[in-house]
Amino acid sequence: MSHRPAGTGPLTVTFLIYPGVRLLGVTGPLDVFASANEFGGRYRVRTVSVDGADVTTSSGTRLSADLSVGDLRQAGDILVVPGGPEWDRPIRDDALLEAVRRLDGSARFTASLCTGAFLLAAAGLLDGRRAATHWRHARQLALRFPGVQVDPDAIFVQDGRMLTSAGASAGIDLSLALVEDHYGAEVARAVARDMVVFMQRPGGQSQLSVRARAPHTRQEMLRRVLDAVVENPDADHTLAAMARRAGVSARHISRLFSDEVGTTPARYVEQVRLEAAQAMLETCDDPMDVIARRTGFGSPESMRRAFARNLGVTPGIVRASFRTAGVDRAAVPETAGRSGVVVA
Repeated sequence: MSHRPAGTGPLTVTFLIYPGVRLLGVTGPLDVFASANEFGGRYRVRTVSVDGADVTTSSGTRLSADLSVGDLRQAGDILVVPGGPEWDRPIRDDALLEAVRRLDGSARFTASLCTGAFLLAAAGLLDGRRAATHWRHARQLALRFPGVQVDPDAIFVQDGRMLTSAGASAGIDLSLALVEDHYGAEVARAVARDMVVFMQRPGGQSQLSVRARAPHTRQEMLRRVLDAVVENPDADHTLAAMARRAGVSARHISRLFSDEVGTTPARYVEQVRLEAAQAMLETCDDPMDVIARRTGFGSPESMRRAFARNLGVTPGIVRASFRTAGVDRAAVPETAGRSGVVVA
């Protein structure tokens, strides 16, 4: 991502908070940066609201602001704009939109979390750019702001100096990616281990599982076929086997997949197997041949080709990116500390 500026001083991360913001969208990423300071990172994290007053989150929890937008000379290295469940209210708040524009103008990079993308779009900052948001709101973002190229599936997206992420937990993924870019993979892995989360999901990874992305079908026998692949990815899922399982001809099952699922049987099976293999690579130390066999690829070479073809990386790279490292805690730099967020 190359977000690390020249010099060795602390990096300033500014969170813009406002009424109705989702609590996890603030505290999750904030804790990533604060935790990074315990392992050698140097972040100065602060929260600002339009007038400097406390805000009430969507869950009813109160957050305090360190500063008002007017008191802030510049947003610093990264401006973070979280989202909330009622995205339509903030985008009608002229003072909030002006604050977004002002802070963005003094930030090196601007990142939105979940429906925070609506605020960036309403402020005119995403025109002509690719952007991500929660899958449930992607269509609304595209309809309301046709100048934004919405990616409905990505965990997070970077387009120039603008970064946008999906749901609130995806903000943690984006924050870990920034920590890795700023201070290296070992620091990011130490943070992930400390917070008991995955190292990070790649930005292009799908927000939903393969089965969850498949459109709903009223064809019960097709649902049984789809579920059978997920339950046992290493079973025989050739076209002929699927047809026998459904009690129809191979031609008919192919047509059902095309009409109801929007893909071919072979493509669906491969996607399910890729997802199963990724999960094993991220969570266990089984050898590659065992993973290939248990997920239906048969051999490590077949699995490697499928990963390269679909994800552009090898299984080994996927495993390495999620494996935690034994990193000793580093002293917290005197210039870096936790934000003064008050949870009441």
